Order: sequence, then structure tokens, then C-alpha cells
Amino acid sequence: MNTNKKFGILPSETDKIKHSIAGAVAGCVSSIVTCPLDVVKTRLQNQGKIDHSIPSYKGTGGTLKRIWVEEGIRGLYRGLGPTLYGYLPTWAIYFSAYDYFKAALGVHAGRTGNHQWVVHIFAAMGAGATSTIVTNPLWVIKTRFMTQNERTTYMYKNTFHAFKTIYATEGIRGFYKGLGPSLMGVSHVAVQFPLYEKLKVWLKNPDKDHLSNLSILFASSISKMAASVATYPHEVVRTRLQNQTCEPFKYLGIIHSVNVIRHEEGWLAFYKGMSTNLLRTVPASALTILTYEILVRRLNAKGS
Repeated sequence: MNTNKKFGILPSETDKIKHSIAGAVAGCVSSIVTCPLDVVKTRLQNQGKIDHSIPSYKGTGGTLKRIWVEEGIRGLYRGLGPTLYGYLPTWAIYFSAYDYFKAALGVHAGRTGNHQWVVHIFAAMGAGATSTIVTNPLWVIKTRFMTQNERTTYMYKNTFHAFKTIYATEGIRGFYKGLGPSLMGVSHVAVQFPLYEKLKVWLKNPDKDHLSNLSILFASSISKMAASVATYPHEVVRTRLQNQTCEPFKYLGIIHSVNVIRHEEGWLAFYKGMSTNLLRTVPASALTILTYEILVRRLNAKGS
């Protein structure tokens, strides 16, 4: 059994490896299943003020159909490569860092008498910021692949070609476009995971050692939905900033982006693609966390 259940005990190297493996596998499974919806969401987010001379994307179903007709199955899976490359380190770093921060902060909380939910919030923020900073270059590439078509100024052949091209034309800074909104998105996990932890406590059957799979799915779905709705606007701003390649840039930072989008498109623009995002992220998160919990449970059982 995992002894790191309460405050004061740092996770062992074995525990961190288990959580890294579980997180990476879970992230890859969910990203493969939901990639077409991710493409749709990203294109809707990136769609600015309507230009009637260019066909626009309309809704989840309409966008899926248009991509299928114009680009085929490959169009629905654009960006899957960098997504998989990104999820491997993202989930590995996130889950390991989350467990580490939760235990390390718990040592202090145990001495000061702070509530456990405070530990969960700061652990989630620390883990989210860590994984975001490390993997941001891959998410820039992923976003550009998903929006790439015959009208974009960029045309990448594969992930490696995208790295070379961005470095040659935009430098290191090109890989960190949208980092500000991404770090603001840390608030997403600060909502999701503490709520998930609280729901697990409420749903726990005292007669069993662990939650049922149905309870895990319910807890992860509700927590993900709440966090997504609360923090969604930062994703629209991030997508717009990540897709800028040629100067002069239309969006000059977070505040300027917010003002331009609000002026040209109205406040509802900050929720473009949100319904698609919920269709994608809620089941994906539920699948990811369920896979993670099952894998950790089995790895712990083998190691005990």
C-alpha cells in the first residue's frame, strides 16, 4: 500500500515513477480518443472577427463535417504527434509534482494547522506551472498544426520540421508564445483537483479501500466541468497568441488581446468552442483520471 496518505511523508522514488507511468499512459489514451474534438475546439477559438469572404467554422458538428470534407481523416488528427509528445512529459511531470508538492506542503501544513484543501490548491498550482513551462513549446506546435490549412502563413510537415522552422523564423521566444495565458490556466487545476479530492472524500465508501470506477468517473467529470467553465477565456487568448507568426502582431499581450477580442467580437468570443471543449475534456479527463487511478492501484498492489 502507498504510505503517502497523510501529511508529512514525501513520496518515494518508486511512487513517483508509478505516478509518472500512470499519468503518461492515461494522457496518451485520452488524447488519441478526443483529438478530432480538440482540432474543432482550436479552430473555433482561433476564428476571429468574421470575414464574409472566407468560409467560417460553425459549431461542433458543422466544423467536424467541413474538416472531413476538405481535409479528410488526416485533418481531424492534425496535431496528434505533438499532442502525444506533449502529454508524455506533461502528465508525468504533473502527477509527480502534484504528489510531491502535496506531501512537501503537507509537512508545513501539519505543523501550522492549515486545512488540507489549501495544500491541494497550492500543490495543483505548483504542478501545473511546472509542467506548463517545460512543455509550452510542444503546445505551440500542437496549436499551429491544428489550425494549419491552405490559408495559414505556416505549413509544417511534422513536429521536428515545426521545431526547426519556428526556431529559424521566430527564435526561442516563438516557443513561448501564449505562456502567460497558459500560466493563468494554472487556476484551472487549482479548481479541478482540490474539488476532485473533496468529491472523492464525499463519495468514499468506508467499507472499501478505494473508490468504485463509477465514483471516480463522476468525481472527475464534475470537477473538470466546473474548472473548464470557470477558466475557459484564457484558452481563447492563448490560442490567438500562439498562432501569431508574422509581424506586426494583431495581439500584443494578454490585456491587449482581451481588449481587441472584446471590441471586435464581444464577450461571447471568449467562450468560442466551449461546448466542443466540454465534449472533449470532460470525458477525456474522466478517462485519464480513471486510467491513472486504476494503474496506480495495480502498480501499488504489485509493489506491496
